Order: sequence, then structure tokens, then C-alpha cells
Amino acid sequence: MTPFGERLRELREERSMTQRDLAAAIGVSAGYLSALEHGHRGRPSWALLQRIVGHLNIIWDDAEHLQDLAALSDTRVVVDTIQLSSQATYLANVLALRIEALSEEKLSELLAVLQKP
Repeated sequence: MTPFGERLRELREERSMTQRDLAAAIGVSAGYLSALEHGHRGRPSWALLQRIVGHLNIIWDDAEHLQDLAALSDTRVVVDTIQLSSQATYLANVLALRIEALSEEKLSELLAVLQKP
């Protein structure tokens, strides 16, 4: 699942909408919407994101947050470390190899460290 897909599902369920109803309203198939919610599709296009925001009547701050989540929901991330240190390359590779084994608690800890200014 992606951060965007998880939030989209929450928003849809808060409004008591089925995937089929929302999909029809925003002009996609129910299968595509399901794949988006489950993380089998990464980032939605800007146009689709605008249709979702409009149809769900999402206010400014929440719309911006949803856009941020969409930007951080690429399921095939590539980290280019060519101009970084060997330690940065090592970190990127270790993370790629071991991310599946990390618990939600450890993932939260890493995110907290990385999100500090």
C-alpha cells in the first residue's frame, strides 16, 4: 500500500462511497481505483488528483496534504547516488536489501530521523 492509496481509501470510506461509485465519478475503472488504493499503482496523474480532490470536496490544506502523499507514493523508487559519498551509496543499498524485514516500528523510527530538519 502507498501513503496516497491508504489516505484515498480513508477519504472514500469516510464518505461512505464504494470504489465503484468513486471510480465512475472520477472517470476511471473500479479496478484501477482498487489498484491505486492497494499500492499496485504508484502516483496518480495531476489531472486525476484534481478530479479526486474536486469530487470528494477536499479543502485546501487537506488537498495539499493529499498531493504531498501522492508525490511520495512512487512504488518503484530509484536512488541515484552517483555524486554522493560511498556511505550514501552503501545506505541506499542496505535499505533496498533490508526494507522488507523492517517492522512498522523501525520504519517509523527511521522516518522520524530522516524527517528532522
